[in-house]
Formats: sequence, C-alpha cells, structure tokens
Amino acid sequence: MSTLLSPMQQSRREPSTEESGAARGVAHPRDTAETNASERLHRVRAKPGDLILFTTQLAVMLDSGVILSDALDAIAEQAADLRFKDVILDLSVRVKGGDMFSKALSFYPNTFGTMFISMVKASEASGRMVEMLGVLTGYLNFETDTRKQIRSALTYPIVMVLMAIAATGTLMFFVLPRFMRIYASRGAELPKLTQVLVGFSKILGNFEIMTGILTTVVFLGAALWYWIRTPSGRRALDAVKIHTPVIGTMYVDMVVTRSMRILATMVNTGVRLLDAIRVIHGVVDNCHFQRLWGEVDEKIQDGYQLSESILVAEGSDLIAPGIIQMLRAGEKSGRLGEVCDKVSIFYQKKLETSIRNVMTLIEPLMITILGGIIGTIAIALLLPVFRVSSVIAH
Repeated sequence: MSTLLSPMQQSRREPSTEESGAARGVAHPRDTAETNASERLHRVRAKPGDLILFTTQLAVMLDSGVILSDALDAIAEQAADLRFKDVILDLSVRVKGGDMFSKALSFYPNTFGTMFISMVKASEASGRMVEMLGVLTGYLNFETDTRKQIRSALTYPIVMVLMAIAATGTLMFFVLPRFMRIYASRGAELPKLTQVLVGFSKILGNFEIMTGILTTVVFLGAALWYWIRTPSGRRALDAVKIHTPVIGTMYVDMVVTRSMRILATMVNTGVRLLDAIRVIHGVVDNCHFQRLWGEVDEKIQDGYQLSESILVAEGSDLIAPGIIQMLRAGEKSGRLGEVCDKVSIFYQKKLETSIRNVMTLIEPLMITILGGIIGTIAIALLLPVFRVSSVIAH
C-alpha cells in the first residue's frame, strides 16, 4: 500500500532547486550576480572631488550626532557618481551588519586608499573619528590642489609640443618634397643639413622601418614596466625619485609632509606611537622610506625614543637633522604631536616652494628644447629656399 505524503512532507523530502544546486556545488545565478557586482565595485576609483565631499559630509554628520550607517545612507542619496554611490551603500550594509567602518572600507582599497583606511582604523581605536576625518579632508584638498598646480603648469609646454609636432610634420611631408623635386630635376645636391632631414623623413615614411622601431619601443617599454614591478626595479626607480635634482627635493618634501602630518594627527588623537609609525610605513609609496620607518618601528620596540630611532636607522639622511632635533625637543617637553604638526606645516610650505621651482624650471627648459628642434628644422628647410634661384638659373 503506497503512502500518501502531504505537501509539507513533500517539501521536506524534496530539496529545492537552490538547495540541490548548492549541494552539487553549482553557484546560484543570484550569488554569481552578487559576486560579479562585488568584484565590479572593488575596482571602482573615486574622483578626488567625490572623495573629498564624502569625507567632509561624513565628518559633519558624525559631529552632529548622526549614526554612521544613517550618515552613509544620506550621503549615498546625494552621490552623483552611480558606482561610487553603490560603494557607499555597500559600506552602509556592512556597517549595519556589524562590521567596523575600517573593515568595510578595506573591501575597497582602490576607492579609498591605504592611508584613508589606516587613519580611519586608528581613529576607531582612539574614538576621535570626526577629528581624523577633518584632517583627511584637509590632506585630500592639499593633494588635489597640488595636482592642479602641476597640471596647469604643464599645460603650456604640452600645447607647445603638440603645435611643434604639427608644424614640423607639415614642413617635412608637404614642403620639403617640393624642393627635393626641384633640386632633383636640375641635378643639384641639397644642403647637408637638409639631406639629414630628408633621411629622417624617409625613415618616418617607411612603414617597415617604423613598424620595427615601434615594436622595439613597445617591447623595451613592456620589459621596463615588468622590471619596475620587481623588488630590484622598484628600489632603482625609488632611488631615482629621491636623488633626481630639483624634482627629488620636491618628492622628498612631499613624503616627509605626509609622514609628519599623519604622525601629528595620530599622536594628538591618542593613537599609540607604534601604531602611528606602522600607518606611516604602510602609506609611504617609496621602499627607501618604508625601510626607514620599518627600522624606526623596530628601534622603538627595543626602547629607543623616536628621534633616536630615526637617527640610527638606515636611510636617516632622508629626514633633515633639524626635524630630528625638533622631535627630540618635543619628546622632552611631552609635546610631540604639536611639534610634528609644526614640522608638517613648515614642510607643506617648503613643498609648495619646491613645486613652484620645478614648474619654473620646466617651462624654460621645454621652450629651449623645442626652440632648438624647430630652429634646426627651419634652417634645414630654408637653406634650399635660399639656393633655389641659383639652382633654377643653372
């Protein structure tokens, strides 16, 4: 006699499609879609303006007593970038699910960056997130202004380069061939400088030669790119950044400014010195500075003061002796955070001066180089013009 099962018993005995799929190790379409969406958001890069606005709004709302998840929801509603909006909404979901804010941010390192995440994590430990967010806003504004200054200073030279390329191409491929035909028809020889220019134009017009040159350049560029990603290549590139005249000074000032500002912020907000040093070690993007702060971390654990640790660490020459003396004075007086803040302000002004010096150097250098190239081409083209009357006469 067969046994009849009720619908409830049948549902208990027969697994659903989702359960059977999970049992067979087959991903459900909804799970796959969520995974793909998470991976897509993971690669989102926020615009500097959007990140500054997010940080400012979050600091104001938290300071006004709004809880973190509600603040994130409110900011997401006003976000103009849809991808960044999805990131903020996901942060809100994770915070509501019990995650710390820094842990939620860590899912989006491309969006917020290592420094942002590390400083938020440190502020959670000290309980002064609003103040830390305010400092982050100021720092992000400073970096954005610095980039704008560099871009605006480079606009004029870049426009000159493009115009020079257009003018040179017109002269070489349209004007020069006419004189070549005139000289060839009369059996005359072009001036030596013009012959060099003609040979160069022939190379540019030869498809096979240009293909070989471009292939070689691409291959060398790819090899250089992969080498730079190796430890030895990165050390070499970071050394070039530090020791290049004028530009190296600007780069060192930028890293020291960032380090001192982070140190001042964290010490003033009650973060342990070791935690602050580890955050600095994680956010500086130069292996020589990373080695310096790594050794400083080890020395402090061994009982050294901060100033002593920097002085005996390898790469201490990256920090000016005056800074070490000021740090030593701050340690003795118990005002290390205040001293670091003054050092960061001083180096910020020094960095602004370094940027102006670099920009002042780039413009005349570009003008000199372009003037030399265009002048040489102009002379090579004018020499046949001066002689064309005598060639035609003969």
